[in-house]
Amino acid sequence: MNKVYSKIDSINGSVITVRAKGVKLNELAEITTRFGKSLAEVNKIDGEVVSLQVFAGGRGVATNDQIRFLGHDMRVSFSENLLGRIFNGSAEPRDHGPALVDNLVQIGGPSVNPSKRINPNRMMRTNIPMIDVFNTLVVSQKIPIFSISGEPYNQLLARIAMQAQADVIVLGGMGLKYDDYLFFKNTLEEGGALSKTVMFVHTAADPTVECMKIPDLSLAVAEQFALQGKDVLVLLTDMTNFADSMKEIAITQEQVPSNRGYPGDLYSQLASRYEKAVDFADSGSITVLAVTTMPGDDVTHPVPDNTGYITEGQYYLKGGRIEPFGSLS
Repeated sequence: MNKVYSKIDSINGSVITVRAKGVKLNELAEITTRFGKSLAEVNKIDGEVVSLQVFAGGRGVATNDQIRFLGHDMRVSFSENLLGRIFNGSAEPRDHGPALVDNLVQIGGPSVNPSKRINPNRMMRTNIPMIDVFNTLVVSQKIPIFSISGEPYNQLLARIAMQAQADVIVLGGMGLKYDDYLFFKNTLEEGGALSKTVMFVHTAADPTVECMKIPDLSLAVAEQFALQGKDVLVLLTDMTNFADSMKEIAITQEQVPSNRGYPGDLYSQLASRYEKAVDFADSGSITVLAVTTMPGDDVTHPVPDNTGYITEGQYYLKGGRIEPFGSLS
C-alpha cells in the first residue's frame, strides 16, 4: 500500500511540492481534490522535497489535498484493441470508447540494443513521387519534415498515413488545433486507414505535460507492434511544440536556460525519441517521420538545428511541395 501524503508545501502554477521519501523521478502520483482526481508526475527531487507536474494544472489544488504515489512511471495498455482508437496524452480514450487497462507497458524506455538491429535495406513506399523517387524513405529511418508554419504538413502526413505500405500507423499529434485533430480523424476514417492506425492526440487546450508524453506513448506502442513482426510507421506532428512544452516546464522549475530559453538537454531529449527507429534482426521495424516547424523559417533555430544533427537528412516542405534533399542549403 503506497503512502498517502496530505500536506502540500507549495503550489506554483501546475507544479506542486511535497515532502516525501522513497520516490523516484518520473513516478506518477494521484492527487485527490474536491473536484476529483488528477494525475501528476515527479519531475524534480531535492532531498525530501519532491516537485510534481500536475497534468490538469494547479487550479483547484489545495495544500491539504491528498497525494498518493503510485510506484511506477506512466504506462500504456498494449493489445490489438488499440487499432482504430484515439487517446490523449494521458493514454485515456479521446474517442469515448472503453478504457484499456490490460497488458500495461512502460513508456520512455531505452532505445534498442545495436546488436539487435540490422542495417536499413528496405524501401517504405509512400506513393508520393517526390519522396519515393527523389528521396526514398527507408524502413527504420528517422526523418524530419522541416516546414514553415502555415504549410500543409498535416495534410501531407494524413496522405502518407493512408498511402504508406506499413502494417501499422501510429500518429502522435502535439499541440494540434481541434480542427487539425478532426481532420486527421475524419480523413483516416473516410480513407479506410483508421482500422490500422493508433492515434495519440494532444490539442492546444490540453495540459502541457501531456504534450511531452505523446512521442513516448506513440513509440512505446510502436515498439510492441514491431516486436510482433510488424512494420510500423510513426508520424509525429509537431516536434517544435514538444520542445516548447519542455521549455515551458523548465522555466516553471527555474532551470538555467540554454539557447533561446530551451533546456540544456534539448539534444538528448530529441535524440532519445528519434533513436527508437529500428529494424529488428528477427522481427518488425519502426520508422519515424516527424514534422519540425521552423519559427521564422530559421533552420538555425535550436529545434531544427538539433534535429538535423540527430536524424538522417530531411524533407523540406515549401509551397505545399516536398523539396529534394539538400534544398535548405
